[in-house]
Amino acid sequence: MIEVRNLTKQYGRAVVLDVPALEIPAGQRFGLVGNNGAGKTTLFSLLLDLIQATGGEVLSEGQNVARSEQWKAHTGSFLDESFLIGFLTPEEYFQFVGKLYGMNASDVSEFLARFEEFFNGEILARGKYVRDMSKGNQKKIGITAALMGAPRVVILDEPFANLDPSSQIRLKKLIRELDRDKTILISSHDLAHVTEVCERIVVLEKGKIIRDIAATEDTLKELEAYFAA
Repeated sequence: MIEVRNLTKQYGRAVVLDVPALEIPAGQRFGLVGNNGAGKTTLFSLLLDLIQATGGEVLSEGQNVARSEQWKAHTGSFLDESFLIGFLTPEEYFQFVGKLYGMNASDVSEFLARFEEFFNGEILARGKYVRDMSKGNQKKIGITAALMGAPRVVILDEPFANLDPSSQIRLKKLIRELDRDKTILISSHDLAHVTEVCERIVVLEKGKIIRDIAATEDTLKELEAYFAA
């Protein structure tokens, strides 16, 4: 599904990412962890062609993301608030995104009904613009929009950040309930959350892959020991 080949990103003399090879098969729940500055957001930005690689390439279903637009039709993502349109209400934003995927107003309403528990009465019919909502509620809007259009690949950067405990639990439930044919990539500082919902965990350190492990009941302890060292 996703293949990385000799991918590097360099700013001046500083190499912030150096991944010789990485393959993420279709349907995998992939977790990316690391300290601040490890290169997590840089890697996700390169997977989405948001920044230009210094070297190497990223393939999504065999398509080079830097040379093709077709992969975007099956990819949903939310990295930060820059993905949102602040001067719209949540309803207007969802309708806007829905139209990009050929959804009518009824389709959008039916889709949003699945997120009623996740929204917890804080998103729709509040009379607020997206820019005036809390960071947590903006995160809910962005994650929901990333799932519109039935994407086969979903990339979420720090999806649990800024969410209250109840919303974090609801988000984990949502992720677990996503169709198994979807490829889900999640980065997180929260080791407990990412090990709960991901079957594979990759550890980045100074732009390099240090560990690539299948998640088991002992993975959380293993990761905690690694980061505590």
